[in-house]
Amino acid sequence: MNCRAEVLEVSVEGRQVEEAMLAVLHTVLLHRSTGKFHYKKEGTYSIGTVGTQDVDCDFIDFAYVRVSSEELDRALRKAVGEFKDALRSSGSDGMGQISLEFYQKKKSRWPFSDECIPWELWTIKVNVVNLANEQERQICREKSEVDNVFDTSLKDVQPYLYKISYQITDTLGTSVTTTMRRLIKDTLAL
Repeated sequence: MNCRAEVLEVSVEGRQVEEAMLAVLHTVLLHRSTGKFHYKKEGTYSIGTVGTQDVDCDFIDFAYVRVSSEELDRALRKAVGEFKDALRSSGSDGMGQISLEFYQKKKSRWPFSDECIPWELWTIKVNVVNLANEQERQICREKSEVDNVFDTSLKDVQPYLYKISYQITDTLGTSVTTTMRRLIKDTLAL
């Protein structure tokens, strides 16, 4: 199975590490979560709904939406807190990375344990910067490459940059076999 990998790089102040990581991880998990499956009778089930909750950040001018699961939030906060503490106590000049891996279990025969096969991996590389005053923060904001990622021309939303394209042809999906048949048929018709 192929594993899709995404790598994000962020530069944040030390006080912003936790909120930035939670914003990214919660956003990804929101799009990778379904409602709980409830099995009723043999062969029937229902799927619950996924509730959402808006979160306003304290140290970043940003708000995000997360799944309204307190258990999931606690698990993420615990992992991100451990990452933040390790980043703070390391001598690595404030650089590190945290990853979120989605996987599928493959049952193994006894005595081996189940194999975890990843299908998607999100890695966030973090660079902690020290900005002494508000002027340095403003300069850092101006250097931001937001326009390289988001469409900032709209007044009310800021979607990722996107492109819509289309193609119109007489025959969609012409295969090599169809093309060869047509070529042979046209040749024999001469």
